[in-house]
Amino acid sequence: MQQRPRPSFGGNNRGRNPNFRKEQQQEHRTNRMIRVPEVRLVGENVEVGVYRTEEALRMAEEQGLDLVEISPNAVPPVCRIIDYNKFLYEKKKKEKEMKAKAHKSEVKEIRFTPNTDDHDFDFKAKHAESFLKDGNKVKTYVQFKGRAIMFKERGELILLKFAERLAEVGALESMPTMEGKRMIAIFAPKAAKKKEKEKEPREPKEPKAPAAPSDNNE
Repeated sequence: MQQRPRPSFGGNNRGRNPNFRKEQQQEHRTNRMIRVPEVRLVGENVEVGVYRTEEALRMAEEQGLDLVEISPNAVPPVCRIIDYNKFLYEKKKKEKEMKAKAHKSEVKEIRFTPNTDDHDFDFKAKHAESFLKDGNKVKTYVQFKGRAIMFKERGELILLKFAERLAEVGALESMPTMEGKRMIAIFAPKAAKKKEKEKEPREPKEPKAPAAPSDNNE
């Protein structure tokens, strides 16, 4: 197995610090960027304690690893001896996975007209159920055009019927309301509410009353 080349700690440099640009770009100070007199080493591959920085650098060099400052504001700063490139790779990989898991809730819109037929209603209901199961809100509205505004009751019936259809996966946030020539109803996913209820602590059961002591002194 080919060994990993040891990190270059550099020699004595005069004038401008050649690592200045690198220090500005790196998230952590490493190796010769760490200029404090002593550091606290932690980790599985060292004996935890306070070391002179030069000694800590020598230990990292012997292991073919990097001295990485992970808590710069501690006194003295806390460092680990690790493979810094591997550490950054795993950190970015974990952040990417967490970002992929984090679901951003969206508001999906579904449009009806006062004359929406049963086939169209069922088609849109299935879409709404899918949106709610994915954790999104659904904004449903009935669009009135021209004289159709006279049939507001018909629009309200459609939205209430829609609420009944979505009862298992979504909750109606409020009764349908008119906004201009639209009657609007918003549904929130029920799954999130169930999770919140599961987190609520259960009420403690009342302790049983102690049994009356038997009279054995007779």
